[in-house]
Amino acid sequence: MKYTLAVFRARTQTLLFAKLLKSYQIPISIINTPREINISCGLCVKFLSIYKEYAESIIKRRKFDSFAGFFEF
Repeated sequence: MKYTLAVFRARTQTLLFAKLLKSYQIPISIINTPREINISCGLCVKFLSIYKEYAESIIKRRKFDSFAGFFEF
């Protein structure tokens, strides 16, 4: 199973993004950002990669200014 991490520079936007994904019934986890990704607020949103299209559309519509990127594992 592939996972995607959505990384933000602001915790408030991380939590808002997680809430939006949940509203679309997408299972998510809020986890500590791996040390290899040292451009974030310390938290990120983890979800299955099959939902990445939904996540990308939310990012585009909401214009999250602290969004740092998606990372796949």
